[in-house]
Parts: sequence; structure tokens; C-alpha cells
Amino acid sequence: MKVYADPSFIVSLYSPDANSAAAAHTMQAASADRFVTTFGELEVINAMGLRIFRKEVSPAQARSSLLEFEKDSRDGIFQVRGLTDSVLERARQLSRQTTAKLGTRTADLLHVAAALELGVDCLYSFDHHQRKLAQTLRLKLN
Repeated sequence: MKVYADPSFIVSLYSPDANSAAAAHTMQAASADRFVTTFGELEVINAMGLRIFRKEVSPAQARSSLLEFEKDSRDGIFQVRGLTDSVLERARQLSRQTTAKLGTRTADLLHVAAALELGVDCLYSFDHHQRKLAQTLRLKLN
């Protein structure tokens, strides 16, 4: 099985929040090749910075979470892929097809397009907008 993990899932997996237990259970429940993009990595880093800004975690907690995620990526738990031209083209196509109907955000288009281009079986996400787009395209969800 191949899975695309979006930043909402990864942040919940490495930093305690309302979805952390579900993220941990999902990771334990299935053996899979798990993918994340370099864009997703950037969003995870930014999300941790925002959690510090909002006083949801300490700088040390955020640093520890990021180091753990980076270690897991190095160890192959997540396979990092860049955003290719084909992902960007797929995102443009998805935008033309869905944004006027669903109000799709650019970041959601990029993550779902990457998932489709990587040929994954499932999208791991807690983002409601992204899940709505993925359901429209018949992608399985966590």
C-alpha cells in the first residue's frame, strides 16, 4: 500500500493535539510506503513555528517534534519527494475542475495532486478541505 501523508497528519503525529491518538493509531494499523513532499515538509516546519507563536507548544517541544520527524524521514518511515512539473500541472487541472465548486485552496490542490501523481492508495489528512477534494476524486482517506 502507498500513502500520502499531508502536514495536518504529520503535525498531529509528532506534536500533541486533538488528532494525535488517531494519527498514531493510523500509523500502527497499516504497513505502507508513506510519502510526503518537500512542500509538505515546509508546511510542517511552519506549523510548528505557528504552534510556538500561539503558545501551544514550547520552542523545545517544537524542536523535538521536528527532529523526530526528520529522523523518521531519514530512516525511511516517510519518503520525501519534490514537487515535480507533473504535480504542478495536475494541480492546475484540479483547480480548473474543482475550485469554483469546492472553494479549493492552493495548498490542498498541491497535496492532492502530489498524492495522485505518486499513485498512492490513500491520503492521510485531518484537513477538512483537503479531505473533501480527495473524496471528490475518490481517493481513500485515513
